[in-house]
Amino acid sequence: MRSVTYSMSVSLDGYIVGPDGDFNWTVPDEEVFRFWINEIRGVGVHLLGRRLYETMLYWQTAEKDPSLDDAEREWAALWNPLPKVVFSTTLTEVQGNARLATGGVAEEIERLRSEPGEGEIAIGGATLAAEAAGLGLIDEYRPMVYPVLVGGGTPFFPQRERRVDLDLIETRTFSSKVVYLRYRVAR
Repeated sequence: MRSVTYSMSVSLDGYIVGPDGDFNWTVPDEEVFRFWINEIRGVGVHLLGRRLYETMLYWQTAEKDPSLDDAEREWAALWNPLPKVVFSTTLTEVQGNARLATGGVAEEIERLRSEPGEGEIAIGGATLAAEAAGLGLIDEYRPMVYPVLVGGGTPFFPQRERRVDLDLIETRTFSSKVVYLRYRVAR
């Protein structure tokens, strides 16, 4: 069965976006960006909330930008053909290799797990991930922890009164002092 993973950049105090909506502290250096490139290779489909989808739209046309470096071109070449499912109550259409979700997150994950396919089912976006986590659908949490305290904003982890035990399966510290943590849900 395909694993469902949730991976995003997060401040040390647990936020993916600060209280002012800013997330410029998450801009990856070359080493971290290379890591993300390798991670996306293992994804078979990406589930996104509207805000993350709109942020990632940049990559739809980024390859035309002559100032892109080789790593950014490689990311665009991997990201653009990757199938995406967008969860939104306001969008009526999406671009590129994306489709709007026709059901809830549980229904979509069940459908994707039952279909033939390779790679993980990745979730991006805190609101969508919180819903999936609340339903017990996330198999792995993969925060990329940045050495910054932002003091509030959108939390990485859902604020639910539910205990979830995790097994640490991988860590990596980058030269920029960013730390990658990979936890599998103990079942």
